Formats: sequence, structure tokens, C-alpha cells
Amino acid sequence: MIALFKSHYSIGKSILTLDHPDKTKEGGPKSIFSVSQNLDKIVLVEDSLIGFLQAQKVAGDLNKQLIFGLRLSCSHEEDASSECIHKIIVFAKTDRGCKLLNQIYSNAFCNNNGVVFLKNLEDIWSAEDLELAIPFYDSFIFMNTMFFCNCIPDFSFCLPTFFIEDNYLPFDSRIKEKVINYCENFNYSHTNTKSIYYDKKEDFSAYQTYRCICAKKNGKQRTLSVPNFDHLASSEFCYESYLENE
Repeated sequence: MIALFKSHYSIGKSILTLDHPDKTKEGGPKSIFSVSQNLDKIVLVEDSLIGFLQAQKVAGDLNKQLIFGLRLSCSHEEDASSECIHKIIVFAKTDRGCKLLNQIYSNAFCNNNGVVFLKNLEDIWSAEDLELAIPFYDSFIFMNTMFFCNCIPDFSFCLPTFFIEDNYLPFDSRIKEKVINYCENFNYSHTNTKSIYYDKKEDFSAYQTYRCICAKKNGKQRTLSVPNFDHLASSEFCYESYLENE
């Protein structure tokens, strides 16, 4: 099982920081590098590139391998307003891959309202430098299954890996079955993963509170009693759960 960390740089999505373990304080925010000291490899999946340099520096100081992935909204249609928007993760494999990742990010957010079009992605794709992964939640399979969308992306330019998770949400088994069947039909690989946004299960209430605060700043009314967040019905998105299931 692969641990997929997300930091506070993905605003509103995680309460874990990228601080060096020596700089964390007792009772303060927990760092990804503090809670995962037993790991030699850190897989970081962010919604922006803002934290990349800090993550790279701290990982280097600790002699850990950093694998950085950018989670993006994607459409197979050249229309950012299309209802068929799903998520993908692009990982950088080399230094050139990091530059290409920055190009992809800039193109999406400067030209297309934060959406990357598959045609644009294909035009700059390099199998030697980039790797594509399909997240378990909010993927095209998830959107087609849960919201009756009709997303049919063409991944013929690459060989994506599909992520599978089990966080005890009521639809996890259904989505897992769909992913496995799709991979078997198109000869794609899949692997078990765990998205990690906080350290322990007991931190779930703090995580929920943080998300409500961030949503309120964006003009959305959220409360702890009625949070109305997608997938926020499980305390399993934590490193403690990863250790229990690896």
C-alpha cells in the first residue's frame, strides 16, 4: 500500500505541514516528515506547486526520496465549463519532469480556469519524465458511477496507474469493483493506496474544523454538525490507519 500525503499547501485539504521535524513544536501542527519517519520514500500529492521547493529541501535534508504528484481537474473536451470534469494526478519522474509539471500547471490555471485538457497534456507528454495516475475519488470512473456522467477519456498516449482505496465509505467497494474491471478490460495496472490528511483518527475533528474554517473564508457556510463535504464521513484518512492496513 502506498501512502499518499497531502500538506497544508493544498489549502483546506490537509492539516499536515511540510516542516522539518526539528522545527515542529509539541501541541502545534504535525509535519508529514515527523509522522512518517519510518518511511524512506515520501509520496506527496498536492493541489498546487507552492509547497514543492520546501518538500524537496526537507526531504533532501532527511535523505528521503520525494515523489511529487500534482492533482488536477481534467477534461477530455476543450471546454473548461464541461460537466465532465474529473481528477488526475501527474507525477514528475525527473528534473525535466518537474519543468513539464510546471508547464502543465501554468497552462491549466493561466488559460483554462484550472482545468487541464487531455489534448494539451498529450502534446507535452513524456513517458520518460512523467507518470499518470488516476485517483480513487473524483476520477472519471467515480464520476460516471456516482453522478451518471459520461466521461470517456483517451489515455492512449500513456499508461496510467489506477489507485484503489478503502476508507470504509459506503461506496468504496462499488468504486473498487469498477476500477478493477476497467483495468482488466484495458490492461492497465492498479495499486492500493491511502490518502493521508492528518496523523491519527482522533485528529479527525480538528481536520473537520479546519475544513469548515477554510470553506467559510471562501464564502461557503459549513458547520461541524452539517459540514456538507464530499467523502468527509470517515476518520480513516490518516497515517494511523495506513499503519494498521499496510
